[in-house]
Amino acid sequence: MDKHSHGTPMTQVFGFVLSLVLTFAALFVALKTSMSFNVIMWIIGILAVVQAALQLFMFMHLRDGEDSKAQTINVVYGVFIAAVTVFGSIWVMNFSGM
Repeated sequence: MDKHSHGTPMTQVFGFVLSLVLTFAALFVALKTSMSFNVIMWIIGILAVVQAALQLFMFMHLRDGEDSKAQTINVVYGVFIAAVTVFGSIWVMNFSGM
């Protein structure tokens, strides 16, 4: 298998099935459990992060290519910028009325 391979079809199918399982798990938690709202939101958030990571590795081929370290650094930087934007916005909205 060469360095630029996109994985076997079974790897792609496994990633797709695992994505479906994570999606249905979040749906089940949201609709069929009697947990508190905060717990449900935390579980859905964790499942979303796991699914995003799964898709980066299985479908976006984060580890493939000649410059995979630079790709990983770019993704980590993008996640950092997204987190700063989201949490900074929440912080500003919560404390701007004081």
